[in-house]
Amino acid sequence: SSLEQRHSAHRLFSGTPITAAMEIWKACQPFVTGSISGCLATCCIQPVDMVKVRIQLGAAEGGSTSPVTIAKNMLKEEGAAAFYKGLSAGLTRQVVYTGARLGLYDQFTTMAKGDDKALSFAKVTVCALSAGGIAAVMGNPADLSLVRMQADSMMPKDQRRNYTGVINALTTTAKEDGFAGLFKGSLPTATRAMALNFGMLGFNTLAKDQLEALGVEKGSATQVFGASAIAGFFASFFSLPFDYVKTQIQKAKKDPVTGKLPFNGPIDCAVQQIKIGGPLRLWSGFPTYYVRIAPHAMITLIAQDNVKKLWKSMGM
Repeated sequence: SSLEQRHSAHRLFSGTPITAAMEIWKACQPFVTGSISGCLATCCIQPVDMVKVRIQLGAAEGGSTSPVTIAKNMLKEEGAAAFYKGLSAGLTRQVVYTGARLGLYDQFTTMAKGDDKALSFAKVTVCALSAGGIAAVMGNPADLSLVRMQADSMMPKDQRRNYTGVINALTTTAKEDGFAGLFKGSLPTATRAMALNFGMLGFNTLAKDQLEALGVEKGSATQVFGASAIAGFFASFFSLPFDYVKTQIQKAKKDPVTGKLPFNGPIDCAVQQIKIGGPLRLWSGFPTYYVRIAPHAMITLIAQDNVKKLWKSMGM
């Protein structure tokens, strides 16, 4: 009896910390996987993202919207480093936003699965929209910093804030606009993220099923790349208008005379843009946006799959 009690106590004290650590890791794993996947994709796509922001800013200010012209001018005037301006903010955003977006999506889909482990497209849609919206609000301060860092070099020299990095951009924004200023544009950002997540994750699942039904081998490179490219198109199409409005709101500055912002909100901003250039103005830079979103989606999804395999091979 005494020996049994000692064995029982030994199991209790030696097993609990390990079990607790594994439970914590199990809960964190989808978020860590999402963060790593997003960071890998961002390092590859950052130059295209920089050109996309310049196109949107150029469209709003009547400048060039040609990706080739903008890229040439950036290289000539600012050097190759200009394409990676705001990378620290981009990676910070991926750690928070993509980590939460993919992590929450994994958690939500696991909870939504029935006894047959099947997921209807309606359930996938709800999971994707919810994960995208929540993650976007969490990642908004880093997203705002990224846009401001990218737009800063286009300002007249006397108006530049000359951010030194993501922390400087965050603290400068908080000082100038208050803590709430870090969440400026969070409504259009969340709406865009919901649209993007719906297109990326929802249509990725749907495209994989359709390709499999057409005879494409499950888990093959053809299925993964094909589904990702299709998902990238729908993610781009649904999210670009919100992305365009978000960029205009986040870079907006108060009028020095009246102290008012040029827009009363996302809807007012969208209406003003449509008045100036018609509905298609909201899809300014679609080819570049697609070139950025589709590969980012593909790299993220492929990286996520491989990181999951890595954890499995490590027994984690």
